Amino acid sequence: MVQLKPNKGKLLIAEPSLTGDVSFNRSVVLLAEHNEEGSVGFILNKPLEYQISDLVTEITIPFQVYNGGPVEQDNLYFIHKVPHLIDDSIEISDGIYWGGNFEKTVALINQRIISEDDIRFFLGYSGWSSLQLNKELSSKSWIVVDNEYQSHIIKKSLGTLWKEKMMELGGDYLIWSNAPENPNLN
Repeated sequence: MVQLKPNKGKLLIAEPSLTGDVSFNRSVVLLAEHNEEGSVGFILNKPLEYQISDLVTEITIPFQVYNGGPVEQDNLYFIHKVPHLIDDSIEISDGIYWGGNFEKTVALINQRIISEDDIRFFLGYSGWSSLQLNKELSSKSWIVVDNEYQSHIIKKSLGTLWKEKMMELGGDYLIWSNAPENPNLN
């Protein structure tokens, strides 16, 4: 298997051996930024027990909130695919954007102009300092893959995303796709 280099818009797939890390065990992370200063991403497949309306009382629509990562978990972040509606968005890649004018976003959600298929909210983010991610890649903690879903990753059912990625990788990864998260339950 050819190992891709990390870059914004790529997906990081947690290696099956990454079992001791509560935040990243069986995680799929969308890289929102990767440069010489560090990396930022959002865990896509870890829903929380919160709805956005629980956290932002001005929002009346109950969109799911996800655990974006262990950094700044008291801050809310979002990715979306509607930059024509949300000013000041930053393009990640392939039609996926990060952030933008939050007040306008709230209004557009309440007006049902932005749907849950257009946006995903996160508490916290995943962050790596300069060269830290490269060290973790060298120690085989992550696999870098292309995001073949492009902007459709936002509405993808993500409960089985890690398992799907293990199956796509094939070979030795296939056995991990059906292994229990806790090996003691085997």
